[in-house]
Amino acid sequence: MNNNDMMEREEIFSKVLRAGRRTYFFDVRATKADDYYLTITESKKFTNDDGSFHYKKHKIYIYKEDFSEFKDILAEMTDYIIEKKGDEVISERHQKDFKKSYEVENSEKTPTDNDSHKPTESFTDINFDDI
Repeated sequence: MNNNDMMEREEIFSKVLRAGRRTYFFDVRATKADDYYLTITESKKFTNDDGSFHYKKHKIYIYKEDFSEFKDILAEMTDYIIEKKGDEVISERHQKDFKKSYEVENSEKTPTDNDSHKPTESFTDINFDDI
């Protein structure tokens, strides 16, 4: 079997989930016996000091005999997280709380002639996961 046949065999069905710096690839692939299995790949972008970037990838393989239990446990775990913590992303809530606190602190300050700190005219959101 040549490489083209192998690539065709591997590209059976794919979906992509883009999530910020992370991208998740869900791929149905074929075994040598022409049975199917699932790969889930997390690809995360990292920026180097010089501005160039690279990706780190992590891959898991899930075989048909494990689908039922995998699906049940995944549903149980995700339901647990949503039940205990809700579906709001905590880091987003912290950013909102930080902005509110920052705005209150700045509105309470009254600049004086001797005050070297001028009030900020605008605020830029920074996501520390992107640094």
